[in-house]
Amino acid sequence: MKKSEIFFGILRIPIDFLMIIAAFLIAFKLRAVGDFIPFIQLSTSIETFPEFYEYLKFASKAGIVFLLFLAFNHSYALKITTKLSREFKIILTSAFVWFTTILAYYFLTRTFPFSRLVLIYSFIFSIVTLFFGRLLIRFWQNFLLKYGIGKRNVLVLGKNKISENLVLALKNSSNYQVFSPKKIIYNYSSENLSKLVDKFKIEEIIQTENKIKDQESRDILEFCRENHIQYHFVPDLLEVQRSNVEFFSIGGVPIMSLKPTSLDGWGRVSKRIFDFVISLMLLIILTPVFILISIIIKLDSKGPVFFTKLDDGSPVKRVGEKGQFFRFFKFRSMRDKSDSLRYGELLNQSHRKGPLIKIKDDPRITKVGKFIRKYSIDELPQLFNVFVGNLSLVGPRAHLPEEVAKYQNPHKFVLTIKPGITGLAQISGRSDLDFEKEVQLDTYYIENWSLWLDLKILFKTIFVVMKGEGAD
Repeated sequence: MKKSEIFFGILRIPIDFLMIIAAFLIAFKLRAVGDFIPFIQLSTSIETFPEFYEYLKFASKAGIVFLLFLAFNHSYALKITTKLSREFKIILTSAFVWFTTILAYYFLTRTFPFSRLVLIYSFIFSIVTLFFGRLLIRFWQNFLLKYGIGKRNVLVLGKNKISENLVLALKNSSNYQVFSPKKIIYNYSSENLSKLVDKFKIEEIIQTENKIKDQESRDILEFCRENHIQYHFVPDLLEVQRSNVEFFSIGGVPIMSLKPTSLDGWGRVSKRIFDFVISLMLLIILTPVFILISIIIKLDSKGPVFFTKLDDGSPVKRVGEKGQFFRFFKFRSMRDKSDSLRYGELLNQSHRKGPLIKIKDDPRITKVGKFIRKYSIDELPQLFNVFVGNLSLVGPRAHLPEEVAKYQNPHKFVLTIKPGITGLAQISGRSDLDFEKEVQLDTYYIENWSLWLDLKILFKTIFVVMKGEGAD
C-alpha cells in the first residue's frame, strides 16, 4: 500500500473529529443567537447553559462516540475506494445512530445538561462538516494524484472483453496509471514479465487472461511474490488456497486480490504504533544497561562500543523491506576491524548451508562479546532501528547485502515486510536453524501475521534468550 494512501486514510480520523467539534461549536454559537431571534429560541438560556470548557468536554466525548460508529460502518479503510455518494450514506447513517443513542442515554438518565435543540443543531451540522472534511481530503489527494503522487502503476494481463472494460475503468480513475500489452502475450515467463515491470515501473498486476496453463498462473503469482508486486485476478481464473484474499470491483468487474500478508492497511499502522511505543519504553528503561555494557566493552578490548563500520570504513548496512538498505546498530562483540575475515580465511569454517555464514567458536569474538552474543545483549541497540522505523520488533531476520545477493528467487519473499529483532526463526533454533527452514518460518509469519502472534513471539523470545542456546 502506498504511503500516501496510509497517510490520507489515517488523516480522516483527526479531520472527522475536528469536523464534529466544529459542528458543536456552530451549535454553541447558535444558542446565543436564539435570545435575539424568536423563531429559533432555545429552551435553555445563556445563563443556564454550561461553560465553554464543560461544553467542549461534552463535545469531545460525543465526537469519540461518533468516530466509533463511523469505524463500525467501515468508514476508515485505508484504501479509499468508496464513491462519494456511498461515503455520504455512511456519514448519514452513523450520524443518525449516534444522535438517537445520545438522546436515548440522556432520556434514560435524565441528566441532559442543556437544550436538546443544541444537539439537533450538532447532528445537522456534523453531517455537513464531516462531508466537507471528506471532500477536502479527496481534493488534496486528487491534487497530488495529478502530479503522480500516490498513483499506482497497474499492468493488465489479458486480451478479452473483461480486459477492455477493466482498462477503460482504470483509465477513468485518477488513482491508477494503467498499462496493457498491445499484443497478446502467450508466454508469461518471468523474463517477459520482468521486462514489462521494469519498463513501466509496475506495482500491481491484474490477470484477466483465462487461456493460460495453471503452471503459468502459478508462475505469475510467484513472480509477483518475489518482486513485491500486488497480484489481483478476476475470479474463477485460478484455484488457490490463501488466507489473505480481498474482493473488490473496478468498473463493475469483480476482482479477487491475493494479499501477500495481512500486515497491510491498519495492520501496518497498528504494528508500527506497537513498535514505536515498546521500543521507546525499552530504550528509556534500558539506558543504565546501555551505559554499563558500553563501559565493559571499552575495558575489554580496543575499538568502538558499537559495530557501525566495516573494515574499509563504510557504514554497516542490512537489507530491509523490499530490498532497501538501512544503517544497522549493534554492540561490538568482535575484535575491531576483523569483519572482513568472514569472507577470507574463516569462510571455510561456516557451518550453515545456503547464503548465510555462521562460524562456530569464531576466533574474532572477544570475551565480553561471547557473553553478550549468547544472551543477545549485542542486539539491544537495534531498538534504535525499531524506534526510527527501519526494523520491527518481530519479523524476518535482517540479513547482510552480500547474503541477500545470493538468495534464490523464492527466498526474496521474506523481504515483503520489515525485518525484525526477533521472529519465528529466532525462537525456533537461532543460528542452528537451517536456512531453508528459516525461510519457511518467515514465510509463514508474513502470511499469517497478527499482533497476537507478535506478542507470543516476543514472550517466547525472553525464555529462548535466557537459555542462551543456539547463538554464534
